[in-house]
Amino acid sequence: MKIAFLGIGNVGFAIANNLQKAGYDIVVGTDDVNSKSVVKAKQNNTTFTYTSPQQAIDQAEVVVLSTPFMANSQVLEGLNFNGKTLIDCTNPVGPGLTHGLNNERSGSELVQELASDSKVVKAFSIYGYENFVDSSFLAYNVKPAMLIAGNDINAKLQAGKIIENLGFQVVDTGLLNQALHLEHLTLLWVKMARVNGHHPNFVWAYLEK
Repeated sequence: MKIAFLGIGNVGFAIANNLQKAGYDIVVGTDDVNSKSVVKAKQNNTTFTYTSPQQAIDQAEVVVLSTPFMANSQVLEGLNFNGKTLIDCTNPVGPGLTHGLNNERSGSELVQELASDSKVVKAFSIYGYENFVDSSFLAYNVKPAMLIAGNDINAKLQAGKIIENLGFQVVDTGLLNQALHLEHLTLLWVKMARVNGHHPNFVWAYLEK
């Protein structure tokens, strides 16, 4: 399966690099091959393919959006997804690590509006990139939970298979409006790890009886 990445910074590169190791074909869509993130990605992995965003989408079965949230409107403008699954890894962050859309709706719902012919699934948003570089926690007999949300069940199943191949347990939280709560979970993680001095190598687990 070929997966297109729009955005290849710390989060995008960590996911793309491990997906390639798992056997996926990676294509990066970019209009600026000289950007810092693209140059860094090329230095760390010489085998990704690079092309325009639309060509990357056209080639791929699934698209991953891993740009800074504030760039989403510019990145997504004019792109055609033709009903493909769009995994949204982005998070709206406002001043003082508040929710960037004032808690009125999730960033993923805005992504769905911007990419109206896609099927958006929120995923890879509740941890820092360190846990996408290495998702293994060998001291525990559980996989880290990856909470997802989306309106299309088939898109969630498609995204779920990809997520499981990266070593996570998929937990479907419901429709895309649930992404608002996942974005708050992201803010909690960020405040703990980036502000309060907690080490970043920690995740959430889903336990049932």
